[in-house]
Amino acid sequence: MPNDFSIKPTLTGERVVLRPLTADDAVVFQTILADPEVIRLTGSPPDDRLDPDRLRDWYGSRSAQTDRLDLAVVDRATGECVGEVVLNQWDSHNAACNFRTLIGPAGRGRGLGTEAARLVVGYGFEELGLHRVALEVFAFNPRARRVYEKVGFVAEGTLRQVLRDGDDWVDASVMSILAPEWARHRGHPEG
Repeated sequence: MPNDFSIKPTLTGERVVLRPLTADDAVVFQTILADPEVIRLTGSPPDDRLDPDRLRDWYGSRSAQTDRLDLAVVDRATGECVGEVVLNQWDSHNAACNFRTLIGPAGRGRGLGTEAARLVVGYGFEELGLHRVALEVFAFNPRARRVYEKVGFVAEGTLRQVLRDGDDWVDASVMSILAPEWARHRGHPEG
């Protein structure tokens, strides 16, 4: 098992390929990150994150990071980058990390996000030796929550009113999956 996340694999599924991010991906993410639904569902504040130079630097530097794994989600049918999956906030002592994903409009509704989540979470358990992978999902994002449940994440609790959404406050669910659970169902808890 590597002692960090320095290895940036390419993982191939039936519908998606996960590959290391490059500076050239910044163009795609500039469009994805400007999508109003992406902005709302990720709780992203308006800021300068869409600056082309800043995005190019960010995506170009992901492969050099040894404490996280950022991979592009590529639709095998079109060859188009449609999003990203990330294992971050790595806690090496406890063999744990956070998971997040971002799928743009071109990748929605076809199971690409579910397969991408299974591939990267499986890599985390089977290749990196993780014990726990956790995430947070906002209450107004049932589509994402369903993806996480299909992969085997289990709700642990609620973070109350963690996000301002206009004049409203939104809760987030904390979810996780553990290595023994993954070993039993390999990302297919429903059989």
